[in-house]
Amino acid sequence: MRRHGKLEYGGHVGQLAGPQRTCVGCRVREAKSELLRLVLVGDHVIPDQRGRLPGRGASLHPRLSCLELAERRRAFPRAFRVQGPVDVTQVRAHLEKESGNVM
Repeated sequence: MRRHGKLEYGGHVGQLAGPQRTCVGCRVREAKSELLRLVLVGDHVIPDQRGRLPGRGASLHPRLSCLELAERRRAFPRAFRVQGPVDVTQVRAHLEKESGNVM
């Protein structure tokens, strides 16, 4: 008999997979541990590597392609529920440093 419910669309019914989050860039659900948590401080988006900063968080794959996609989609103001543009230069610098593509 087929099970119906919330996890029918892709989750594994009966298995504990841990907390899931959606990347604001590519919109793919992933384990929380695989994504970078971002928080808004003033009008600057900053990476929260330890996951301890207060406030509303947004999750992003630690790839520049997902950051660029999120910027094109204007996903950050929507995710943080703010009006107007936000500054993502600190996130970009962090991802470039992590990937070794420092210019």
